[in-house]
Order: sequence, then structure tokens, then C-alpha cells
Amino acid sequence: MKIFISTGEVSGDLQGALLIDALKRHAVAANLKLEISGLGGRRMAEAGATILGDTVGIGSVGILESVPYIWPTMQVQQKAKQYLKKSPPDAVVLIDYLTPNLGIGSYIRRYLPSLPVLWYIAPQEWVWSISPRNTSLIIKVCDRILAIFPEEARYFAEKGAQVSWVGHPLVDRMQAAPSREVARKTLGIAPEQVSIALIPASRHQELKYLMPVIFEAAKIIQDRVPEVHFWIPLSREEYRSSIEGAIEKYGLRATLLDDRNLEILAASDLAIAKSGTVNLELALLDIPQVVAYRVSRITAWIARHLLKFSIPFMSPPNLVQMKPIVPELLQDEATAENIVAHSLELLHNVDRRQQTLAEYREMRESLGEVGVCDRAALEIIKQLTVVGCVATNHPKQKSTIDERRT
Repeated sequence: MKIFISTGEVSGDLQGALLIDALKRHAVAANLKLEISGLGGRRMAEAGATILGDTVGIGSVGILESVPYIWPTMQVQQKAKQYLKKSPPDAVVLIDYLTPNLGIGSYIRRYLPSLPVLWYIAPQEWVWSISPRNTSLIIKVCDRILAIFPEEARYFAEKGAQVSWVGHPLVDRMQAAPSREVARKTLGIAPEQVSIALIPASRHQELKYLMPVIFEAAKIIQDRVPEVHFWIPLSREEYRSSIEGAIEKYGLRATLLDDRNLEILAASDLAIAKSGTVNLELALLDIPQVVAYRVSRITAWIARHLLKFSIPFMSPPNLVQMKPIVPELLQDEATAENIVAHSLELLHNVDRRQQTLAEYREMRESLGEVGVCDRAALEIIKQLTVVGCVATNHPKQKSTIDERRT
């Protein structure tokens, strides 16, 4: 059985790897020989996938920011389409990654119409859809959406999609997270030391637009809290020199580590983070956080004035509950002074910290029970055993498959 998985960016690569682990477990249980290929990165490769193109480093948020990655993305897309045409899999799984995955999904529907397509972690059109067109295209290209949020499931179901709510995969990942005590012992952090995690970038653009203001805020905090030490998880090796240079520039007492993400987060008293999947990781670990995000001024102006782009929240914890669980500082509000003010309040105001932790616990109920990746894998295996293998190995029955899809 052949599965093709398409995703991009650091978080997509992580979710793809977690899914691959679950798929392999269930393939063994179902006595299936599994072959996985796709678009992703290092984590998916380590989990056992054959990576046709590395998409981790060609993702961006914004209009101006995406321009340098248009051509590399087109090249990877073309390679994937050629592979799919030459060697059709039994099923395709799309993970997030809106525009590139819509391209792959549309290609499949045009040239390989009987090929089952599942979209796991659908793009957040349910939150910030500028046009209903994307929602319609998502539903058109896939046979089933494996939703990770209840609101996401309701949104797509109301639009006519076949949807299964499986829960959020980070619920599974956090089962392997160390306790605060174990994490601090691993990293050599004394009990009395104030530890703050800085998560400035998983995309190249964030090194330019976001990291300077986060590090400026960290410098102010360091001057006011002498016992503080900053810990920075390295998302990509190619960012090392930029981050090390910034640490030196701002004179931070900071340690940059690779492959210690969960330990750094679990050991922290507070995190100052970009918006993204890491916000949910922090919430599941009960770490108070301040979320900041910036794009270029040109992108922000176009989004605000021409596209009339408006969202209720940006960070996942706030989106899950649709209320401000964690402070979000976006664009002009993402100043060093604002970051410092919220950070010091969360560090020193016991009532504010307790309120955050209580709202984290409420949020967890919307993320599903442990076993998310297993549920997603079973849905995919079901497609393989009921539809995919028949369509691939018995071409004469393709009309039957098309009728089932209809």
C-alpha cells in the first residue's frame, strides 16, 4: 500500500512524522505493507518517508514575504505531480499548507479522479477565510477532512464536506513531554533560576520581522530580572548563525539548543513566542506565554486596507476557545515595551498566572482525547483497504470507485 503525504513548514513536518508513526503501527496490525512518500522535511524522513522535496524551508506568511518562495514551491509541486502521475499511490494525505496542497489536490481531481484524498489538519478557513472559494476548493479536492478542532469540523460539515473529528495531534505528542522537574534537571537549571523560553522563528521571514523585537524585550527583562536565563529551541539548523548573532548583539544570557524543544518548554516559567503550533504545546504544558507576530509593513497595509483582512485571534489557544487566553501582540502592538509589560505580569502576578492555567485546562477539553494520531491513521487505513487498493490494483472497477466518491 502506497501513501503520499504532502505538507510544508516545521509544524507540518512534525505532524506528518507523528502520523507516519501511527500509520506504520496500524499497517502492522492490519498486515499491510506500507510505503510512504511525499513532501515534507527531516522529521518525516526520520519517521520512514521518502521525501521527494523538502518544503520545510519554503513556507511564509504574508504577501511580500511569499515572493521569494514562489518559484521553489512551483518546482517542488511539479516534481510531486510528475511522481503522482507516473506512480499513483493508493491514497493521498494533505496536511495544512493551503495553496500548494490545493494545487496538488486539484491536479489529482483532474488527472487521477478515483484516487482517495484526505485532508488532515485543514487550513484555517473556518477562522479567517477571505473568500468562500478556498473553502469550496478544499471540499472539492478531498474525500474526507480529518478535523483537529470541533469548530473546524462543524464549519466544513455545514459546507457539505465529509468530516471526521479526530482531535489535535499535540495531545499525543505531549504524552512524551518531561515534567518540569525532569526537564530542569536535564538542562541543568537550578530550582531558583527564572527560565524564559524564546521562540522567535520557524520561518525565515520571522528572523527579520519578529526576532529583533522579541530579543529587545528579552534584554529589558534581563535588566529588570537579574536571575533570568533565556532558552531558545533551534527550529532549523540554517537559522543558528542568525540567532547566535542576535544573542550576542543584544547581550542576552541565553542558550540555543537543538533537539531539546520539549525540555526547554517544560522547564520554563514563561515563554515569549511567535504565533503557531508552539502556542498549543506551551498551553498543554501549563506554561504562561506572550504571543507576538509581525509581517512586513507593506503586507500589513495590503491586508488591512485592500483585502479587509480581519481575524478574531491568531494564536491557537485563543482560537480554540475564541477568547483571549494568552496575550496576543500583532504588528504595531508587537513592541518591546508591550511584550515586557505582559511578560512581567505573567511572571509576578500569581492571580494572572492561575487564571491562565485555569483557561488552559478548559481549552484542553476541545482538543480531544489521547489517541488522535491513531484515529487519523485508522481513517486513512480504512480508505486504503476499502477504496484505494481496489482503485489502484483493479482498474476495471474504477467506475465503481467514482460512483462511491460521488
